[in-house]
Amino acid sequence: MTPKIALFASGSGSNAENIIEYFSESRELLFPIIVSNKSDAFVHERARRLGIPSYTFSAAQFREGTAIIELLQANAIDFIVLAGFLLKIQAPILQAYPNKIINIHPALLPKYGGKGMYGHHVHEAVVAAGERESGITIHYVNENYDEGAIIFQARCELTPFDTPETVAEKVHQLEYKYFPETIKSIVTC
Repeated sequence: MTPKIALFASGSGSNAENIIEYFSESRELLFPIIVSNKSDAFVHERARRLGIPSYTFSAAQFREGTAIIELLQANAIDFIVLAGFLLKIQAPILQAYPNKIINIHPALLPKYGGKGMYGHHVHEAVVAAGERESGITIHYVNENYDEGAIIFQARCELTPFDTPETVAEKVHQLEYKYFPETIKSIVTC
């Protein structure tokens, strides 16, 4: 049976779209739904163009979990992939999907992780610290921000001339290349 994955996203959904397109020819994995915590997130437009239903739930609904779990179960979801999802996953969802929730972080954890460390905030901190490298970390999700077991990391070299914007571009290239590959290796093993 083909594994079914729910994508959770809070923003533009570029990683979600990249993942769906990566698997569109092979059909090794199915992506029946996209879930968000923001009704105005551009990920909903991407979902519409891709022909995938998308749903919005409030922060309170994510904390409580029941409505989200019911939607996931109704769609026979096997795994959850966080692709730019900014809310902390709470105990009810973690318990319903133990070791079946994967996140990507735009830095080399454990550096530059935790509450408030997402997107441009991470890249600004990396540049301000004068780091010589950055990258991505793909990890399992647990009850703490960015502290789940690391699955995979990829690095990119930085120069003293890099800006948060150029670091973001380098990191996005790593995300687009390695996130789908890593999802495949975890879900289909």
